[in-house]
Amino acid sequence: MLASKLILKCLELEGVDTIFGYPGGALLPLYNALIDSDITHVLVRNEQAAPHCASGYAREKGTVGVCMATSGPGATNLITGIATAYMDSIPIVAITGQVNRALIGTDAFQEADITGATQPFTKRSYLVTNADDLPRIFKEAFHIARTGRPGPVLIDIPKDVQEENIKIYDFDKPVNIVGYKPHYEGHTGQIKKAIRVIKSAKRPVIYAGGGIVLSKAEEELITFAEKNKIPVITTLMGVGCFPQTHPMYCGVIGSHGYQYTSEIMEKADLCFCVGARMSDRGTTPSKELIDDMILVHIDIDPAEIGKNVYQTNIPIVGDAKIVLGQLLEKDIGLQTEQWHEEIREIKERIPVDYSENIPYVGVNPKLVFKTLSDLTREETTLVADVGLNQFWASLYFKIYGGRKFFTSGGLGTMGYSVPAAIGAYLAKENADRQIVAVCGDGSFQMFIGELAVIGEQKMNIKIIMIRNRKLGMVRQLQKNVYGKNGYFGTDLSFDIHFDKIAEAYDLEYYCIDSDDAIEEQLTKVLQSDQSCLVECVVDEDFLYI
Repeated sequence: MLASKLILKCLELEGVDTIFGYPGGALLPLYNALIDSDITHVLVRNEQAAPHCASGYAREKGTVGVCMATSGPGATNLITGIATAYMDSIPIVAITGQVNRALIGTDAFQEADITGATQPFTKRSYLVTNADDLPRIFKEAFHIARTGRPGPVLIDIPKDVQEENIKIYDFDKPVNIVGYKPHYEGHTGQIKKAIRVIKSAKRPVIYAGGGIVLSKAEEELITFAEKNKIPVITTLMGVGCFPQTHPMYCGVIGSHGYQYTSEIMEKADLCFCVGARMSDRGTTPSKELIDDMILVHIDIDPAEIGKNVYQTNIPIVGDAKIVLGQLLEKDIGLQTEQWHEEIREIKERIPVDYSENIPYVGVNPKLVFKTLSDLTREETTLVADVGLNQFWASLYFKIYGGRKFFTSGGLGTMGYSVPAAIGAYLAKENADRQIVAVCGDGSFQMFIGELAVIGEQKMNIKIIMIRNRKLGMVRQLQKNVYGKNGYFGTDLSFDIHFDKIAEAYDLEYYCIDSDDAIEEQLTKVLQSDQSCLVECVVDEDFLYI
């Protein structure tokens, strides 16, 4: 069997049905083999979009996403998307073509050391020098990507390796990777210690992160919180792991979270952190407070426990779903009625405010996302880009029931939302699920070409674009640090006719330029069976979340 066909057989055995890619000389054998394959190839318009598409696909379907590109610039264009997946623990396998083995190291045409370049932000990278190793490498790659703390794996395959004829191959050999043995069950001794400190807490909080979503531990989290009457706050990546309509939900924590959530964290005496890295953005402005309270930290990656905080009192290495299941077997019996009364008082004193006391032109983006939340189905996936739009979406669009929320949290990659929404759309298993992409006018201009994929595939994706003619998040930072005299390099005032762009890519176009028009226009958008671009005109000085 030709190695190129063997590669596709390996992918089929892993359940792969869709690949996002862009062809080139070093991948010609593999692309030729795809002609007779049942695997669907989606041609992105820039390699940079392929890992984001694969990421959205993986997150929506709960599987491993696959992308590929040719050698040199094709491979290097994947780097940002691979790093984005690594920071957010998203399982993808990236396949790259490489120059012939004899040319490696000679600075041949379109040669780049992609395994070396991606080593810091892949779980593992392979340079295939022997075609006989392909079945083992692909089996290992998918195993590594999906197990333990999920993440990206890269396989770099020279063109002449793809062209080899392999006579003997074994698909059934079990995976045995020396030194790679993820630990899933929490240590019983640490579980007992955690129960003791939880029992003694008067004002405990659960700090829930993206690991809850990745391990599919949402039901265990709800049961644990309800059984022990412990309030739940989430990180940005944890949005959706606990219903935002639940009475024990206490908001999003971090530098761009709710004000009332920060105050609840300030008053807590125990932080039960599960599936979160406790990163700088996820703990600001409460980092010092977390350092001073009792901290129980559950994470499948031991390297993340205690990395970002001064002290972890009870570390538990294990899978969130399994460890929560272990804890649920025990009777903790907390008395937290007074704590919940205090929380109710904090929420009443610092309510979520959708209005603004400053004059503004255009629409209030908070109202846009509140209304969008009210109108969309329970089966909706909202994919947010990076910037102010990201936080307006995460704070004012409610995630509950079957809703999902995707974003680039760790790396903060602009240009993420539309490619990831494309992947999510192709992965959705419920035809009624709505896919909504959210972006700013800055990030929108980073992926305009991918609108062709939406048109080509006849997708029904709603794109909500916040147009403030500025790079809003950076401008907000400039104002906070330097004052209004510090604005520089964030001006997008060149007048772009987004309606014509929508027409060029066969998207319906809507413009919302006043608060009074929000509900009417969004209703039309959501009732349409076509992809839509919605331009929401927002005041350039509306920098508040």
